[in-house]
Amino acid sequence: MESPGRVAFSVFGIDIMWYGVLIAAGILLAFLIIYKRAPVYHGLSQDRTFNFVILIVLAALVGTRLYYVVFNWDYYSENPAKIFAFRDGGLAIHGGLIVGALMGALLCRIYHERFLNLMDLCFTCIPLGQAIGRWGNFFNSEVYGVRTDLPWAVRIDGEPMHPLFLYESIWCFLLFLFLLRVDNRRKFFGQSFFLYCILYSVERFFAEGLRIPEYSLMVHFPWGEYRQAQVLSLVVIVAAAALYVLMYRRAKAAGFPQVNAAWEGATAVEDETGTEVKAEAEAKARSGDGTEAEAKAEQSE
Repeated sequence: MESPGRVAFSVFGIDIMWYGVLIAAGILLAFLIIYKRAPVYHGLSQDRTFNFVILIVLAALVGTRLYYVVFNWDYYSENPAKIFAFRDGGLAIHGGLIVGALMGALLCRIYHERFLNLMDLCFTCIPLGQAIGRWGNFFNSEVYGVRTDLPWAVRIDGEPMHPLFLYESIWCFLLFLFLLRVDNRRKFFGQSFFLYCILYSVERFFAEGLRIPEYSLMVHFPWGEYRQAQVLSLVVIVAAAALYVLMYRRAKAAGFPQVNAAWEGATAVEDETGTEVKAEAEAKARSGDGTEAEAKAEQSE
């Protein structure tokens, strides 16, 4: 297969790229699913979810660019005007995931929401957005690996190459389906989030190994130079696996209460003063560590 070109269409002489169209489509579809699932499986009102996701997406977009610039600082330090040239390309998904999660943590702290509950909600649907967005790399003729004779190779300058964007797109779509099932039956807060961190990082580690070295962001250590995506993936796998085991053991000790059962039928409503009132089920899910649900919902005054 071979890219038909980067431009999807033009508006008033301005070219609209397939990359931007597909990234936007992925974000929008993931957002719609998050918006619908929030009150049913996570006890978050749709109004609050809408506000949270908008801010998280904006932070993530900044993070994707910032991460890329940091790891290519030798070039951007000499061409500072290019830092803001988003249309020239240069986004890194890891930066978006990190900065987006940090924004989520800040919002949860300000509005007293459970961080891992929000991360479960978002990271269940993020892989779907990634699966769609990766096809933008196909139209840009980027994110490909070494030469291969496989029948599904992507042609770059006439040469057949491993279509890494395709591998990640398929993996992320399957990951989305898997996490959707897990999130519907969570045993503890953070289960979906940690599984995403582990499984996406496993795929990214091996896919990065097929990538042509000069197209990988590199990290420098005193003893050598390594692909930063692989280094970060290993760190994330170890950390997320350790946290998963820890939370699993806590849930097991509590008898594996079904976290989502506490949200069933729970919706966020407003009283006559416009103050949000939480259903009793939400208060139960928030109490303690999320496993001993005995608290009663309190109405705001």
